[in-house]
Amino acid sequence: MGKVIAIANQKGGVGKTTTAINLAASLAILEYKVLLVDADPQANASSGVGFTEESVKANIYDCMVNELDPKEAILITETPNLSLLPSHIDLVGAELELVNKWRREYIIKEILDKVKDDYDFVLIDCLPSLGLVTVNALTAADSVLIPVQCEYFALEGLGKLMNTINLVRKQLNPELEVEGILLSMYDQRLRLANEIVKQVREYFKEVVYDTIIHRNSKLGEAPNMHTPVVLYDAASKGTTNFLNLSREFLVRNKALLKEMENKKAV
Repeated sequence: MGKVIAIANQKGGVGKTTTAINLAASLAILEYKVLLVDADPQANASSGVGFTEESVKANIYDCMVNELDPKEAILITETPNLSLLPSHIDLVGAELELVNKWRREYIIKEILDKVKDDYDFVLIDCLPSLGLVTVNALTAADSVLIPVQCEYFALEGLGKLMNTINLVRKQLNPELEVEGILLSMYDQRLRLANEIVKQVREYFKEVVYDTIIHRNSKLGEAPNMHTPVVLYDAASKGTTNFLNLSREFLVRNKALLKEMENKKAV
């Protein structure tokens, strides 16, 4: 009974894909079975774990539009315990192709229902918009993790996303919860960054993760090497941040993990 977590924010450049890749890899390194779902047509999460467009034969677009069995598209990455359902630029056209389809908001949910029990966690990297594909991801998810950049417009974008989450909860997925808010791209030398951290913590309180993802050169270099930072440089600040995040994530999901252990023991 894998838990499905959408990593979403309609603002671009806030660290969604970095979070998706490196949280997924860190959980996998801690010996949890993880499926990373790339739901962004830019396919950066796919290349970030080692699969370029040329190396992928089937992808999430094929599953959504052509009804391909997701098991035929899932790939095994070089990170132990981490699998990938890759994306493709064709996903850009999916919203138009699916507009007349029955239960179009539930397509990704139906895809993941076929495979999620094979994993402990399923992480969906959403594209930076609130269109049909992102709504699909939120409808499929048990919870949503929201990366927030420590910069000026962070709170404005966060408010809009919360409104969207509430709409999805009312109309499509009443079980959807906020997994947490993750402060990212933090530079402690900047007064504004520290002010954003203070404001987000004051407003959203315990929803905000204690772990903060700092700006780190290795986090920027790892995608160019098509590998998560934990494999690229195990001693880096980025690796430390994401391993700490994964441990905090697991603590927050303690009840779920206990339920998983009980089912495995039966």
